[in-house]
Amino acid sequence: MSGRRPAPELDPDADPAAVARAIVLRQLTSSAKSRHQLAAKLAERHVPEDLAEAVLDRFEDVGLINDAEFAQMWVRSRSQTRHLARGALVRELADKGIDSDMAAEALEQVSDADEAAAASSLVRRKLRPSMNLADRGERDKHVRRLVAMLARKGYSPSMAFAIVNVEIGDWLESTD
Repeated sequence: MSGRRPAPELDPDADPAAVARAIVLRQLTSSAKSRHQLAAKLAERHVPEDLAEAVLDRFEDVGLINDAEFAQMWVRSRSQTRHLARGALVRELADKGIDSDMAAEALEQVSDADEAAAASSLVRRKLRPSMNLADRGERDKHVRRLVAMLARKGYSPSMAFAIVNVEIGDWLESTD
């Protein structure tokens, strides 16, 4: 016998509240999570809803769960590392259970200029000398692909087309 105790959720004699706390702590150890995400994880592990609410309330009281801070951090991280536009960030925050008011407040840290700069940077990184942008057919194909890439990242079609056309124009001028 190794003398090690089984994980609380595997121990049939474990206190259900201790099991729930262990699950939440383990989830928060890997990365910040919203209350909604943690509630879903507890439900997945068959923790009774009233117990889950009590445990999550306690974690909120001590500051280990804070959806407003989570939303701020999520927006900052995803806009900087993944260059996501506000549209995509709103969808991601909603998927994580962040209410629209909290999401709107978190999105205030991303300006129109930040969003445009990120989109321009993405397009510039994709432009290659092997692209025959002088040929109208080839250029149209690359414009569609670049606009689609920006759309997947949450940029509006009008913004995407404007940025792609400006960046291709600048790129063509610089290669002349």
